[in-house]
Amino acid sequence: MSDTWNAVDAYLAETVIKPDPSYKAVYDASVVAGLPDIAVSAAEGKQLHLMAKMSGARRILEIGTLGGYSTLWLARALPPDGKLITLEYSPKHAEVARANLAKAGVGNRVEVKVGAALDTLPALQGPFDFFFIDANKDGYPDYFRWAVKLSRPGSVIVADNMVRQGTVTDAASSDPAVQGVRHMLDAVAAEPRVEASVIQTVGSRGYDGYLVAVVTG
Repeated sequence: MSDTWNAVDAYLAETVIKPDPSYKAVYDASVVAGLPDIAVSAAEGKQLHLMAKMSGARRILEIGTLGGYSTLWLARALPPDGKLITLEYSPKHAEVARANLAKAGVGNRVEVKVGAALDTLPALQGPFDFFFIDANKDGYPDYFRWAVKLSRPGSVIVADNMVRQGTVTDAASSDPAVQGVRHMLDAVAAEPRVEASVIQTVGSRGYDGYLVAVVTG
């Protein structure tokens, strides 16, 4: 099925998504720099862009920058006076992302903060209107709690890689990533101020899924 998923993603990119060349430039530069090839697909990036626009986001917080591919999609959803803060653990990844975002023309809207997210999050001041979580999965429960803390009623929280090829259902899994996702889902379910759903996805990035949540109080 993966050949079919790839073909459909390619077809949709050509007909509906139509990313301009700057997105491919960011992706290619990240791969050439040796960063892991784990960025969201063009379809996922465009969906993030649309969700941020639909929510009227003026302040966005991203946890997990990598080379700045998803960051670019989100930054271009902002109004001219909007701001995106993105947190990246790796100094190398942050350096690549800054260069990529500057070349794409959004460097003035994006601030890349380097360090462990749990070290940089306490210094941030909310509220943020939109959150995208796509970092180390064992940190997801804490990242979700921080997102709620830095939110306002109406803020949107999106978290990637929530299905993990279906292994999310395995309560006995020894994989820290699976357990991190499961613990985040438990935290979401226990949080009365949040309404959420998880959507399963297939595509050029395989079989996975993402969480979408709205802070209601």
